[in-house]
Amino acid sequence: MRVIISGGGTGGHVYPAIAIANALKKKLPNVEILFVGANGKLEMEKVPRAGYKIEGLDVVGFHRKKLWRNIGFPWKLYKSLRRAKKIIDNFGPDIVVGVGGYASGPVLKQAQRKNIPTVIQEQNSYPGITNKLLGKHASLICVAYDHMERFFPKDKIVITGNPVRTDLVVAEEKISTAYTYFNLDSNEQTTLIFGGSLGARSLNNAVHNSFDFLKKNADTQFIWQVGSLYYEEFVETQTAQLSNVQVKAFIDRMDYAYAVADTVVCRAGALTISELALVAKPAILIPSPNVSEDHQTKNAQALEKIDAAVLVRDDEIHKWESELKDLLKDNKKRKRLSKNIKEYSKPDAAEQIAEMVYNLVHNE
Repeated sequence: MRVIISGGGTGGHVYPAIAIANALKKKLPNVEILFVGANGKLEMEKVPRAGYKIEGLDVVGFHRKKLWRNIGFPWKLYKSLRRAKKIIDNFGPDIVVGVGGYASGPVLKQAQRKNIPTVIQEQNSYPGITNKLLGKHASLICVAYDHMERFFPKDKIVITGNPVRTDLVVAEEKISTAYTYFNLDSNEQTTLIFGGSLGARSLNNAVHNSFDFLKKNADTQFIWQVGSLYYEEFVETQTAQLSNVQVKAFIDRMDYAYAVADTVVCRAGALTISELALVAKPAILIPSPNVSEDHQTKNAQALEKIDAAVLVRDDEIHKWESELKDLLKDNKKRKRLSKNIKEYSKPDAAEQIAEMVYNLVHNE
């Protein structure tokens, strides 16, 4: 069986794609998998590291706010469509899986033109325009949220959840090792703060400006991942020098970080939410306003609605202090948020999607 998996741009697209590939490989050791991504994006580094081949397209996103930046967009889209067609002709896939991101659109479009079965893995509660259009001709649409029939044909939707790394699960034997790894006191509460692998400026600024709050809460330990882009800017700040604050450019062992975290403050990307659900952590979600269709806000609202997370808007980010203060004091609320977000956990999502891909190819 030959499978193309296309998409990427961020960890929220790349890591689910790799999880699906791993599940397919586990089910069918002889399966041939080719990734197609966007040149210069995260997938061009992470996919080969995971042991898979990848081809790149010179595709870019459409800027809705800065329209002048779209001058080269039509030409790059045309080139990407032609390149995607050539890749499909050469590789001859039995099926194409799209996980979202710039490269996903041209590849799925060309596959559908050739009547090759296509599967869309939609991570968010509010899909982008490209996936909405592609969904009309997709064979199957794997989603993580209810009520997605607003956007896709109802008979093609399957709720699978988002594929995540199951090694994140917090096992009891991991916890003591995790405290040692971060040199933390297991008798004190720990809050994990992160804005994705690259970091988030507004979130970093908010934490930096909360020097007095962090100093007053000396009995709480803070792991603050600022992201590789912002590490040099924040590591020498007064806030970073506080004895109860650890600043990290990147956290390699997220399983340990989740293991020690009593509360989490983070963005509301689909992958992050799926990880929080898997590890059942009470969280304050601060959605990024700089994403297409404002999908992070919609992700967070879906959880807030069922009392599974606390939502703080980016333009009111200063409220994170009071929300965290309340959460740290309210053990019942933490347990309630933890229990409710756990309902979103789908640890076998990748295996379920791999099974459906197999069945589509074999007409089962």
